[in-house]
Amino acid sequence: AAALARQARRLAAAPEAPWLHTEVARRMAERLGAIRLQPEAWLEWGATAGGSAAVLRSQYPRARRLVVEPTAELVARHAAALWPPQRWRAGADQAWLPADVPAGAAQLLWSNMGLHGQADLEAQLATWHRAIAVDGFLMFSTLGPDTLRELRELHAEAGWGEAMAPLVDMHDLGDMLVHAGFADPVMDQETITLTWSTPEALLDELRGLGGNAASSRFQGLRTPRWLARWKAALAARAGADGRIAMRFELVYGHAFRPPARARVAAQTQIPLEDLRQQLGRGRRADEGV
Repeated sequence: AAALARQARRLAAAPEAPWLHTEVARRMAERLGAIRLQPEAWLEWGATAGGSAAVLRSQYPRARRLVVEPTAELVARHAAALWPPQRWRAGADQAWLPADVPAGAAQLLWSNMGLHGQADLEAQLATWHRAIAVDGFLMFSTLGPDTLRELRELHAEAGWGEAMAPLVDMHDLGDMLVHAGFADPVMDQETITLTWSTPEALLDELRGLGGNAASSRFQGLRTPRWLARWKAALAARAGADGRIAMRFELVYGHAFRPPARARVAAQTQIPLEDLRQQLGRGRRADEGV
């Protein structure tokens, strides 16, 4: 958890989202065409690192943008970006820390390349379920277990410890979504291969994407001699074109938040917020909205 928190701070401090994140955001936005619901507001979880604002504004130009950031500094940055006339506008952005997001805040919760940075996936999905309005939906992308297979194989062969923390298979993620209360989860994945001209260029990009959060990683500081051996091992794996290739498994998922179902029992409890949202839905239906 501490390593993941450091990675989140590193991503938050970057001047812009990583190239890979913006590319995945574009690919994930192409999947929105299959969903008919037009949200009044979308909640962008990890907005700065996710790099998705442009594609979402293009898809939902009339919807209000709400954002969640991992640090108070980023939340303050969003607030400072809104000069007074924009604050009066109903569609102005609003930013929260994860713990401050109100229940049912938006009809769409969007998380791009952030779920693999969470220490407790089931807790994160439960948090997302609470933040989505009834009948709203979740769209997310994350890294799958085939990511950086070549780098993990290199570390295993050399006895250098784990190169990265384990990642969750998309089928297990689908089961977690159901357990968290979501309905009709749909999961799919694709694998893309990136190449670099030098080990140094590869290392720079990987640092920009986060770091090694594996609990079994090497616990001390690596030496310059080890780094030279690491770079040489990578260079030796270059293809005929002289470039070093690494694969990334991209996992996409979406699911809906259905109305709460009361269990038949002598005494039944329904969260007050769920009841309010269901009553609101009923009134809108009666009015023909």
